[in-house]
Amino acid sequence: MNKIFKTDYSPSQVDAVLLVLRAAVAALMLTHGIPKLQMLLSGGEIQFPGVMGLSPGFSLFLTIFAEVVCSIFIFFGVVTRLAVIAPMITMLVAVLMIHGNDPFINKELGLLYLSLYLPLLILGSGKYSFDLVLKSI
Repeated sequence: MNKIFKTDYSPSQVDAVLLVLRAAVAALMLTHGIPKLQMLLSGGEIQFPGVMGLSPGFSLFLTIFAEVVCSIFIFFGVVTRLAVIAPMITMLVAVLMIHGNDPFINKELGLLYLSLYLPLLILGSGKYSFDLVLKSI
């Protein structure tokens, strides 16, 4: 019964949770980013909203960078704290600008991703990552 109410955790438990969190959020975000990458590479007309005065093509490029490139970095734990900034900004834009006037249900997924990126921004990638290798160089 005492384990249910335990509030202290070993560093290895935290590192394991960070590994699972990193892998899960990156893999799930890739399912959103890869179709956008395919849209860009198809050569067809870009059907993507331009935000903050940016062209639809450049907005799509920035979104692909955040959802694909940064997700790969996050998955492997490479410069994780830096890599989560772009997807966090992308989720904020999606929630506040793209779905700003929509019902909460349309904002929920972006908010969920945003809440998953926050611990990675604060805690980093943990010891099961390439960040640990880069730190020792």
